[in-house]
Amino acid sequence: QVQLVESGGGLVQAGDSLRLSCAASGLTFRNYFMGWFRQAPGRERESVAGISWSGTATLYRDSVKGRFTISRDNAKKMVTLQMDGLKPEDTGVYYCAASQQYGLGAKYDYWGQGTQVTVSS
Repeated sequence: QVQLVESGGGLVQAGDSLRLSCAASGLTFRNYFMGWFRQAPGRERESVAGISWSGTATLYRDSVKGRFTISRDNAKKMVTLQMDGLKPEDTGVYYCAASQQYGLGAKYDYWGQGTQVTVSS
């Protein structure tokens, strides 16, 4: 019933930009804290950014702060991740996820299938 579908990934060079989108359905979107996570080959999944229910609060891991911007549109049930100044270390599968609780360390109830981001040097 609940679906989170990511899009916007691709192959880019270092310094380029990408905008990821996550379309949600089957849930009361405005009642969920939304997060972006990523997983590089051979590494554990890690948090990237999160945004509160109304979009007034955002969280970022230090390595993307100032380069990535998370936003949401509750009317459209969409969350986006604008990624600027991409680096090879940003490479990985990016996942959109929804939590009933605040924070990147919270339990996430729903996950998307992921979209691949590859940044070459």
